[in-house]
Amino acid sequence: MLYLAKNLKKYRIMKNLTQEDIADYLNITPQSVSKWERGETYPDITLLPALANIFETSVDLLLGMDTIRAAETKHNIHKNATAFMQSNQLASAEKIYRDALLIYPNLPEMLLGLAGVLALNNRPAEAIELIEKGLPLSVNEKQRATMRAALCFLYLKCGHAEKAKQLASELPHKRESREVIEPVISQIQDDDKINDHIRKILLGEESF
Repeated sequence: MLYLAKNLKKYRIMKNLTQEDIADYLNITPQSVSKWERGETYPDITLLPALANIFETSVDLLLGMDTIRAAETKHNIHKNATAFMQSNQLASAEKIYRDALLIYPNLPEMLLGLAGVLALNNRPAEAIELIEKGLPLSVNEKQRATMRAALCFLYLKCGHAEKAKQLASELPHKRESREVIEPVISQIQDDDKINDHIRKILLGEESF
């Protein structure tokens, strides 16, 4: 019932119907329809087929099963890709994200997921491009913090030391914080050490 209230209102408005119209169709009170749309109560399950018929949709769509299934699909994409990344099967992880981007071409979590794989696969320039594209679109603060921290080391790896230091100075006081990363960025790092830091950030293997 998670999405039912929102969908009842959405489909009613799409069909140019009032709450009174719905009440008349179902022989109930307009107040009942109003409570459904506010999520205070739910329609009896036996009314769902009639409501779906009124809105010319399916019970599944009315309940938001499309949204639920999409969320499960995205979760499984990340779960499977992360498992490949942790076992260093980076080509398989990359394929998962590239296939996902065919379906979700501008979804920030897929862009940033692929960026993480490319970063681990020693392709920093491609990873930077994807992170810079995905970060402004993302609303997941934990994901943003992780990717910005990784971006510091990717900049460093590509020879952009000043950009790395500037970004490190802007990191929040959280996990992957500026207090932790700024001193590391300021030191001269060889590629192996940079790669190690990137891996720790993206896979959460160890703290600094």
